[in-house]
Formats: sequence, structure tokens, C-alpha cells
Amino acid sequence: MAADRTLMAADRSLMAWVRTALSMISFGFTIYKLLQGFEEAGTQLTHASSPRAMGMFLTGMGTVAMVLGTVEYWFRLQDLRKQNGFAIWRPSFVMALLMSAIGLFLFIAIIARAL
Repeated sequence: MAADRTLMAADRSLMAWVRTALSMISFGFTIYKLLQGFEEAGTQLTHASSPRAMGMFLTGMGTVAMVLGTVEYWFRLQDLRKQNGFAIWRPSFVMALLMSAIGLFLFIAIIARAL
């Protein structure tokens, strides 16, 4: 019973990582669009590339958070699996892996396009 509670706590931690990462990514896009709108309206920004830099920074941090949360969850599952046998391919882990891979691909595509 204790192992089940520990496993559920690890799942909740992974979901918190995913929620935080998605918030950072969406906030990065929102800041980018907001600052881009200011720039198009004629408001003088301190640096010409500040909307792109801020959006890329927050999007990059969200992607890093997603990957780090997934890696941390993987190591936690490996430790728990030594004590109890259970399937490693849990739904939350599969979704986090997919979102991490897609996030990395999109962030690399954004960087390649920006440079």
C-alpha cells in the first residue's frame, strides 16, 4: 500500500512539472505576442529583439522544465521498480515523454528559424 501511495505521489509530481512547463511555454508565447503588438503599434522598446528574446527564453525554460521533470520521474520509477514490480509505461509518463519530445522539436525549430 505504501508503494502505491509513493507511485501516485510521483505521478502527481510529474503532472505538476508538466503543468508548470506548459504555463511557462504559453506565457512565453503570450509575452512575445504582447510585446510584438506594442512594437507594431509604434511603442519604442529598449531593444529591437526584446519580444523574440523574452518569448524564446520563457519557451526554452518551459521546455527544459518539461524534460527535467520527465527525467526525474524516470529515475524515480527506476528506484521504485527495484522494490516493487509494476509497469513502467504509465499514462502520465507516456504523455510527458510525448510532450517533451514535441517541445524539444518545436523549440529547436524556433531557434533554427530565428537564427
